[in-house]
Amino acid sequence: MSHIYQVLFTKQAQKDIQKLTPKLQKKLKEIIRNKIAIAPETGKALTGNLKGFYSVRLSFQDRIVYRIENERLIVLIIRAKTHYGE
Repeated sequence: MSHIYQVLFTKQAQKDIQKLTPKLQKKLKEIIRNKIAIAPETGKALTGNLKGFYSVRLSFQDRIVYRIENERLIVLIIRAKTHYGE
């Protein structure tokens, strides 16, 4: 049986989301609701200093970066904007 994960946002992720266009905000909600909250492991596992985090593409340059806490069924959204510099 699959579980629905609770999705939480860091303060930085909340700031990132406010800077996104309304169209990208809507896309972000759909990705979280239909992909990340249901099967968070489907994101790309990151390496290097972001090892343990996952990423899903939001736009050409923007990514949703998150961490999964399986034991608590929580997904913590860390960033929701570009990681290529502002």
